[in-house]
Amino acid sequence: MKLKINNKTIEIKKATDFKTRLIGLMGKQNITYGILFPKCNAIHTFFMKEEIDVIGLNEENQVIYIYREVPKNKVVKVSDDVKKTSILELPKNTNQKIYVGSILKFEDLDS
Repeated sequence: MKLKINNKTIEIKKATDFKTRLIGLMGKQNITYGILFPKCNAIHTFFMKEEIDVIGLNEENQVIYIYREVPKNKVVKVSDDVKKTSILELPKNTNQKIYVGSILKFEDLDS
């Protein structure tokens, strides 16, 4: 998938299996892509090498929570409802033009 942010297109990987959901961006440096965690209401930044931006989304991909430059060793919870919430992890400073209430539109990589 891809997402246009600030006139820039960023690749978004979808965490659908246990290993991808468990590892996420842990241990990565110079992050250039994002990871979408469907049906997820909290993440942690333990074992992270750099700060990330975290966006909470509802079922319509509307932004319900933004946390910029999350440092390592933090837990971020965006909602109590795990089934209706997704979390998008992005490289830090990626989401400067995304606000609570924005609706994100993900596209296929081939389009």
